[in-house]
Amino acid sequence: MKLDSKIPEGHISSKWTDYKDHLRLVAPNNRPKIDIIVVGTGLAGAAAAASLGEMGYNVKAFCFQDSPRRAHSIAAQGGINAAKNYQNDGDSTYRLFYDTIKGGDYRAREANVHRLAEVSGNIIDQCVAQGVPFARDYGGMLDNRSFGGTQVQRTFYAAGQTGQQLLLGAYSSLSRQIGLGRVQMYNRHEMLDIVKVDGKARGIIARNLITGELERHSAHAVIIASGGYGNVYFLSTNAMGSNVTAAWKIHKKGAYFANPCFVQIHPTCIPVHGSNQSKLTLMS
Repeated sequence: MKLDSKIPEGHISSKWTDYKDHLRLVAPNNRPKIDIIVVGTGLAGAAAAASLGEMGYNVKAFCFQDSPRRAHSIAAQGGINAAKNYQNDGDSTYRLFYDTIKGGDYRAREANVHRLAEVSGNIIDQCVAQGVPFARDYGGMLDNRSFGGTQVQRTFYAAGQTGQQLLLGAYSSLSRQIGLGRVQMYNRHEMLDIVKVDGKARGIIARNLITGELERHSAHAVIIASGGYGNVYFLSTNAMGSNVTAAWKIHKKGAYFANPCFVQIHPTCIPVHGSNQSKLTLMS
């Protein structure tokens, strides 16, 4: 069995541009005929559901919390790195790409990281359009700070609550599409299984956590944006809902699971086990 990463051919600096240039597009008048399910309404899920709704697709969004505002994305507080070169210190797409690969201990998939660096500036613009109150300098420009050992200052942030403000921005966009009728929101619903037809995901089985009823929902495509899985480890600062159940369900149906080492925890999780342990960890 071989993993097909679907990475297009070509030089790393142009492969995604070439791929996009030759994609088969869905005409705007055909989009309302296509149903898409999004499982999870954190930063990824809420942004995906809102964007797809804005493009004209019919979207069903599911979260097991009372509201998308309760997603665990709220806990991501550091900031977002983007190659906008606001500090005029020589930043570029390549430098962000290189720093991110290095920061991932050279284990990340290079083509995907380069694509992330390419769209990083657009991500900041989208967040600003959603109303995220990023910190600004005295002249009114978006401010940057150095974060994560990067070569340049490129981290966009909102005080010490970047994740919360990003989530509220994504939730606002999602709520607008719900109000327009393009997105149906299913709060307090837990995905129990994914439905495959001819090898493709065509729906989900969900439990209504209020009534206990099992529901089936069909779609032309299913997006799983169910978040991290820190609680697979004995000690974790993640919310109890970060427990890999949705990812495990789709893995059992044939989806591949890669890079389980990329899990973020806080040093407060690490028990004191000797005098050689760093003081930062002992004090946290």
